[in-house]
Amino acid sequence: MCRNIRQLHNFEPPATSEEVHDASLQYVRKISGSNRPSKANAEAFDRAVAEIAAATRRLLDGLVTKAPPKDREVEAAKRRARAEKRFAAA
Repeated sequence: MCRNIRQLHNFEPPATSEEVHDASLQYVRKISGSNRPSKANAEAFDRAVAEIAAATRRLLDGLVTKAPPKDREVEAAKRRARAEKRFAAA
């Protein structure tokens, strides 16, 4: 999985439209192998991002859990700690 795509489920407040779009964009970039599509592919690229964002929103809206919501700042701190540990060893 692409490291730039973050978990979006079970956060308080819920994932924003921007977060859903950013994750969708990263996914399309990864599978297309293109960071910025050519003019000939821009329409298909943009359409894929919009469709994946819509599917992601439907998924997030339909998921249920009994676990307490996660705190964004705590999860970000955990990611930073893992990154520091990983890159310090290099």
